[in-house]
Amino acid sequence: MRRLKDAVYGFAVGDALGVPFEFKKRGSFHCTDMVGYGTWNQKAGTWSDDTSMLLATCDSLKEHNGIIHVDDMMGKFVQWYLRADYTAHRERFDIGNTTAVAIEQYRLGTSPLKCGQTDIFSNGNGSLMRILLLAFILCEEDEIRDVSSLTHAHFLSKEACVIYVKIAKLLIHGESIQSILSSWTWKEPFERMGKMAQLSEPDIKSSGYVVDTLEAALWCVCTTKNYRDCVLKAVNLGEDTDTIAAIAGGLAGIIYGYEQIPSDWVEKLANKELIDECLF
Repeated sequence: MRRLKDAVYGFAVGDALGVPFEFKKRGSFHCTDMVGYGTWNQKAGTWSDDTSMLLATCDSLKEHNGIIHVDDMMGKFVQWYLRADYTAHRERFDIGNTTAVAIEQYRLGTSPLKCGQTDIFSNGNGSLMRILLLAFILCEEDEIRDVSSLTHAHFLSKEACVIYVKIAKLLIHGESIQSILSSWTWKEPFERMGKMAQLSEPDIKSSGYVVDTLEAALWCVCTTKNYRDCVLKAVNLGEDTDTIAAIAGGLAGIIYGYEQIPSDWVEKLANKELIDECLF
């Protein structure tokens, strides 16, 4: 069985790989290695809000012995938001609008499960990017939906999180991504999931819309045969490079293991001490 470390490092490395290229148009650059600066002017190996929120979630699950505690999770998101806890260099340089609104709602006293936005336009990938840890605990689908709802409470965001966690759980137990996707019955707007491997790059959108992000990440996993190629392919799709590479990288980490993540990328990765402290 794959370890949590495989997934978290796979995720964080993908995130750091994509940070310098976020928002850049597909075809306007070509990423071949972990580099620095670029969009956010950060050192090589710096990860973004994606890994920060993943680690905050991980730390909460660790403190509560694998039990979901939504008040504690939101409290840790506030620590990241206000104090730059769970960051690569004690600096929070990015946050999604929907996530920021939800955290502010919590600070105003709204109960955790009422903080997430429910409108159709609040379907960014801000809950999808932090949900992977739930694949490593015992939880029901409704609990996954609840954790999404802390920031993103629309049906599409919640279902994308359920899909991602269920796929990750099956990968942990050794099933192949191709067999998982082809064996499920998919409903709109996820109907393309069953044929991801047959799609070509022009068919893939790499925006922050949660369905686009999930499709892009799964396409990268489906159409590559090792960790390195998977995350580089994700970054080179352009636009939301860090999140798509992180989400793809988390699954690729599960499939190929920590040992197959390029060691020079792991060496460059910032604040590995914090990452290791949050693992359970």
